[in-house]
Amino acid sequence: MPTHQEKEQAQEREQPRRRQARGERRIAQLLEAAASVFSSTGYTAASTNAIAREAGVSPGTLYQFFPNKEAIAIELGERLMREMREAYGEALAPVDPATPLEEAVAAAVDRFIDFNCRHPVFFTLMHGPDVPGQITEQHDALHATLVTRVEALLAPLLDASAVDITRTAHVCVAMYKAGLELVLGREGDDRDAYVQELKNVLLRYLEPLVGDRLAAGPSYTSPTPAP
Repeated sequence: MPTHQEKEQAQEREQPRRRQARGERRIAQLLEAAASVFSSTGYTAASTNAIAREAGVSPGTLYQFFPNKEAIAIELGERLMREMREAYGEALAPVDPATPLEEAVAAAVDRFIDFNCRHPVFFTLMHGPDVPGQITEQHDALHATLVTRVEALLAPLLDASAVDITRTAHVCVAMYKAGLELVLGREGDDRDAYVQELKNVLLRYLEPLVGDRLAAGPSYTSPTPAP
């Protein structure tokens, strides 16, 4: 059995871990509150007092972890961007040539829309006015990464030059971003209808460019001649 001294030493080792775990929980609590406040009021109108109030803590407790609103936004943005980058792996994975174009477009849009609907603050921080410069820089890098991934996705599907593929990728990303703002402004069935409209726009744009390089979905299969 451990001696009394060994027990005390074990407790001393455990205390920093407990403090660290409590600190991580508090940070997560503050970031969740900040996401709610930024989403409802926008970044510019938000305040550390409002974030502390939403988190159910005193402003003094908040300042133990973050010196100001900008630091909170940067930490929240970094965490969301890491999660978004992980989403690229699923949303923009190479497409099986047997996959109907309609299905490929829908799968990519659904995954990105799901992420943004679960984290509406992401759009607020990435596209809102007066966000910290560091977030703007990170967003620009994220946008470049997204365009590069879309280029890689389109390259085997398009009989086109690298310049044409890059242009097509930029147009796809721009249409998605424009549609996303409309989608996030709706709820329920209305939101679903706008998501479908976004898919339709992307599909109609890509369909003549891709041609028959992806299998046509059921609604695009030529009717079989009658015997």
